[in-house]
Amino acid sequence: MILVFVFLAVVYLRGWLQLRATSATRVRAWRAASFLTGLLLIWGALGSPLVAYDHHLLTVHMIQHLLLMTVAPPLILLGEPHLALWHGLPRAGRSLLGWSLQRSVAQRFARTLSRPTLCWTVSALTLVGWHVPALLTLALHSAVWHSFEQATFLGAGFLFWWPVVQPWPSLSTLLYLFFATLPCDILSGFLVFSERVAYPVYFSAPRHASLSVLDDQQLAGALMWTVVTIVYLVAGVIVATRSLSRRSVLVDVSSALDVVCDLESGLVP
Repeated sequence: MILVFVFLAVVYLRGWLQLRATSATRVRAWRAASFLTGLLLIWGALGSPLVAYDHHLLTVHMIQHLLLMTVAPPLILLGEPHLALWHGLPRAGRSLLGWSLQRSVAQRFARTLSRPTLCWTVSALTLVGWHVPALLTLALHSAVWHSFEQATFLGAGFLFWWPVVQPWPSLSTLLYLFFATLPCDILSGFLVFSERVAYPVYFSAPRHASLSVLDDQQLAGALMWTVVTIVYLVAGVIVATRSLSRRSVLVDVSSALDVVCDLESGLVP
């Protein structure tokens, strides 16, 4: 698995360096750092020593889920991977990928996947579905299902964050983020305040320190509640700032055009 992350990092850096040397629309250094940080966090969730404790503590499972779905995807998308990875691929790879992306079926599929309603729905269903006790138990007992669970967390994370990180988000994105907090709040609130263990499978797992199964569940819920709230709040502030600054620029341009039109009308008899 580490080879996959190394390959992606090398291809990205190769493309980033080429863009800096030859293109006026180069990817800034902070975006490259954002992409590499997101890649590192995905490795932390899937390939680091943290994975060994996933079957022992719900808190560790929650950390993985937050890294894959809430933290790493926006960092990677902010790195403009479509530009750097494209320029980092060899010519044969770009030709094959370009031919695939030009197909009408691929373009329709991409447009469908980018719809905010679909992105929100997939994200919410993934979050709630994998925290149903029966499905979480299935993932813990099966390596195949566990890998599928992690893949869906990551995929849903990319889908969810694309409408937020796209080049020109609108103020309606704030509503998108607000409604996204609702399923997270409900689930985390249940885990924090419930006096009953929701996932009995952890009773048979090795215990660490003095943390009981119920304490582990409440800690996992509190962690999810805190991280999601902070990340979505930061994203909301950034989106609001960018949207308002863009409107200010548009208003200034419109005012300038009005002045030019007034001057022209005054000069022409």
